[in-house]
Amino acid sequence: MTSSRAWFLTGTDTEIGKTFVTCSLLHAARSSGRRALGMKPIAAGAECVDGEWINEDAASLRAAGSFDPGLSRLNPYCFANPIAPHIAAAEEGVAIEPDRIRKAFESLRAEADVVIVEGVGGFRVPLGDDYDTADLARDLALPVILVVGMRLGCINHALLTVEAIAARGLTLSGWVANRIDPAMLRFDENLAALMARIDAPLLGVVPYVPDGDPATAADLLRLPD
Repeated sequence: MTSSRAWFLTGTDTEIGKTFVTCSLLHAARSSGRRALGMKPIAAGAECVDGEWINEDAASLRAAGSFDPGLSRLNPYCFANPIAPHIAAAEEGVAIEPDRIRKAFESLRAEADVVIVEGVGGFRVPLGDDYDTADLARDLALPVILVVGMRLGCINHALLTVEAIAARGLTLSGWVANRIDPAMLRFDENLAALMARIDAPLLGVVPYVPDGDPATAADLLRLPD
């Protein structure tokens, strides 16, 4: 499907709502009539259900997509322990192979109008001795969507991540401000500082929604042009 579009979605840190935003963007795409899929190439932290290891984030992406492509393609690498993926892989005697991820991604892209590939942790998480998630984004040749977890310190984390994305020769297509800390002081001032310093469109602001349904935030977000 030559008209399909895809992005690599990363975040300023772990636990800042990447999966929630990915699912919300998938719902937004689907509401406009497009077939949309999410992909979680690497996940660490899973439980065995009916003989199959399932990661919570991957399960959320599967539920938010237009159809179920199967976990082997949606989540090629799933590790049991919720630890850094390169450590989890080493403990399980597995080598993360970028080509396996690329083939799974291409197969999803052939069947969907929109594919969002969600990274793990922040932008530069090791996946092996000399390979990290930034390398994966580069090898997939995808523009990037950045989720900024709005809390104290987010400006520094966001600007460093923006620099790292540019250093890999990748395009930052847009960013999302996700209010993960409802008690954050001077939220509007921090948001304004980020808007003034990030040379990419703000795709939406997600309010604090603990245990919320990502479909409810779909109207607050848009995919990059």
